[in-house]
Amino acid sequence: MVLEMMKRLEGEVTALLEELGETQAGFITVDPHQSLGIELNPWAANVAELVLWIGYLQWHFRTHGQAAPSEPVLRDFKNIRNGDAVLEWSGRTPRIDADGAPVTRWDGVTTIRHNVTGEEVPDPAARIGVYDYAEPKPTKCSEAEFIVGNPPFIGASRLRDSLGDGYVEALWEAYPKMPQSADLVMFWWEKAAIAARGWNAKTGKGARRFGLITTNSLRQTFNRRVLEPHLNDPKKPLSLLFAIPDHPWVDNNTGDAKVRIGITVAAVGNRAGRLLTLSSEKKGESEVDGRTVTFDHSIGKLFANLQIGADVASTKPLQANEGLAHKGVMPYGMGFVVSQLEASELIAFEKKSPPIFPYVNGRDVNGLSRGLMIIDCFGMQEARLRQDYPNVFQFLYDRVKPERDAKREKVLRESWWTFGRARPEMRKALHDLKRYIATTETAKHRIFVMMDKETLPDQKVRVVASGDARHFSVLASRIHEVFSLARGNWQGAGNDPVYIHSICFNPFPFPTLTDDQTSTLRTLGEDLDTHRKRQQAAHPKLTLTQMYNVLEKLRAGDTIEGKDKDIYDQGLIGILRDLHDQIDAAVADAYGWPADLSDEEILLRLVALNKERAEEEARGHIRWLRPDYQNPTGQQVAKGKTGDMELGMVAKIEKAPWPKTMPEQIAAVREALTEMGEATPEQIARRFVRARAGTVEPLMESLAALGQAEKGGDGRFAA
Repeated sequence: MVLEMMKRLEGEVTALLEELGETQAGFITVDPHQSLGIELNPWAANVAELVLWIGYLQWHFRTHGQAAPSEPVLRDFKNIRNGDAVLEWSGRTPRIDADGAPVTRWDGVTTIRHNVTGEEVPDPAARIGVYDYAEPKPTKCSEAEFIVGNPPFIGASRLRDSLGDGYVEALWEAYPKMPQSADLVMFWWEKAAIAARGWNAKTGKGARRFGLITTNSLRQTFNRRVLEPHLNDPKKPLSLLFAIPDHPWVDNNTGDAKVRIGITVAAVGNRAGRLLTLSSEKKGESEVDGRTVTFDHSIGKLFANLQIGADVASTKPLQANEGLAHKGVMPYGMGFVVSQLEASELIAFEKKSPPIFPYVNGRDVNGLSRGLMIIDCFGMQEARLRQDYPNVFQFLYDRVKPERDAKREKVLRESWWTFGRARPEMRKALHDLKRYIATTETAKHRIFVMMDKETLPDQKVRVVASGDARHFSVLASRIHEVFSLARGNWQGAGNDPVYIHSICFNPFPFPTLTDDQTSTLRTLGEDLDTHRKRQQAAHPKLTLTQMYNVLEKLRAGDTIEGKDKDIYDQGLIGILRDLHDQIDAAVADAYGWPADLSDEEILLRLVALNKERAEEEARGHIRWLRPDYQNPTGQQVAKGKTGDMELGMVAKIEKAPWPKTMPEQIAAVREALTEMGEATPEQIARRFVRARAGTVEPLMESLAALGQAEKGGDGRFAA
């Protein structure tokens, strides 16, 4: 496909030259020898080079008719080589276990359909050897001016199962700066970024530009850590020139979007980029039609979260919010979870009340509750559990221990009766509270709820350790929702927003409230919590997701009819809307901001306020949210240095050298004009060393003649 597009571009160039009366003497044509590649599968590597030549010959006969191409027709350039694109090693040996037997793993591909649930699970018979790799290092690839690719999509959590312990450990050894939470595709991004930042126009070394297809997890926190050092380097930064954060990757067999992908193009320098955000997608009428998608286009500085505008990715965690937000527990064993009937039987058998509590996951919060309970032995020793609660001990011994015995982690095997991740820091923060604020981690709507302290949340629920309705109101407001959507992640085929407390809550600057504002927000928060719980109690099958689906339609001006009308009546959605409107207005007033700010204006103000608060905290002034818990002694925090706060200042755009050749000058002027939006020749010239307006103006005139710029009556040109 790349070769085909290059030949099309070559055709456009030669056609334009002919129109201008230019000859093609010395013109370098595009052919397969310029297409370099590396392929892991030996057969596929050979086929790839053959396919290049077949495509080239097809183009030749389409363009030149039956005229024979020059001899030899096929040439073996050996430009597609067989090898691993990210890792090289001097040798590898089979890994042996303590008994001297070869260690094996699932092949990462072959699955069987589970008979009970229908779930695809690894085939136990499909196992291959695990190897240790000697002297691993990054693959040295052939130098290319442009890098394009569609690397394999393997998430960080599946690396060991798919590639083996030895390979993954060698990969991390070869790339010590790569976070171990990064997906496999990010190793390709890292290599391409290093090549692009090494670009030297004089010597032709390095990569001029690269473009990669990845999963849309590229913009999630654990992968953004790969992008940010390259984009934020003060001396030689990389810039994203083009990005599509979210696009369906359609399965041709079903027409369904099985994976959401992201596309990025980057080059060295501090430049503007073009962002395409998905505005609509429609499934085709047949399987081969795929999906029709439309995009909203915008131009500006692209940040690591693949957004333009306020640099929300630069916001820093605030000490004022520290220690309040947490992830729920991870039991590591479904045997801990019991039905209400099982719980009542265990309670009846024991002499004293056993540690059994209500248990919720994200679907319980926003959807219909399953009514499950969980056995929580946090802080108990095995002997005490056996002595005080023998029936519970026997229950867990039968249900949990066999599963835990198969776990890799020693602590999970030895402390089999307790949760794998019990979250002691969360329990400490909730200790003195009667209730807390919670939200489902991944959900279509960002809904916060008040939960009873006795209810134990699982890992898919994010907890804010505050029972104060003023904090609840701020979190339920549009201002916080806009920030969490911009700062958070997106996940799944539905591309739902993900609330990660470390980046959505910890950097969020809460308003400083007067007594009247505190009273107002507390009243509104209590009213919102009471209204929703009252309506759900009256209509047990009514869910928060249903209520907010209808609220979204009501705000959009859609007709509310059919099932939506039933939900509207049961949930009293008109009242729900009014409560949220009042909360939004009250929170905006608490910040001292107009109530009708756009999303972008809200983000710009929050980013600025985060920076201001971070500077305050560096000087020792912290606006604690729960001072009785966070700072019980009331001691003043030691002052720090603002320079140590990493406040995320955006690098200034420095003057670039003026290119020597006319094609490079035209390209440089076009990029500068695209970044600025509109400018005069004088303004463009000031962006380059030794460039003059008299030289720049005819180039801008040429861009306007070619339809790549628009000339205004005041001497200004627009991209």
